[in-house]
Amino acid sequence: MTGIADTGFLVAFARRQDMHHRWAVQVAEQITEPLLTCEPVLAETAFHLRNTGLVLDMIVEEFITLSFDCSDHLPQLAALAKRYADRQPDLADLCLIRMSELYPHHRVITVDHDFRVYRRNKREVIPLISPPRR
Repeated sequence: MTGIADTGFLVAFARRQDMHHRWAVQVAEQITEPLLTCEPVLAETAFHLRNTGLVLDMIVEEFITLSFDCSDHLPQLAALAKRYADRQPDLADLCLIRMSELYPHHRVITVDHDFRVYRRNKREVIPLISPPRR
């Protein structure tokens, strides 16, 4: 399986006490190549885990790979920020929406329910892998 990793998934995978840890481990067992992600997701993950080394290890071990540069997509990110201003998305979410446009065959792996509202290419539902709703 391929995918685009969001912060919540990476945190849940790394933190045993996270409510979504079991789900994240089950998803990780199905991964066949490094998950794509962006630097804002890595920064958020390192902050939440309070462990930058662990996040860097995920890259070294090829669990995740950086595949997005914000500076190459500033106009698109600005347009997404304006479109979703009422939801106050963070930079990581905007980058993942854009990545979903660039990698249409990859699903976003997330615990964030906002991705059910976000759209790629203005109208397309973003394909997701997320834990079941409780």
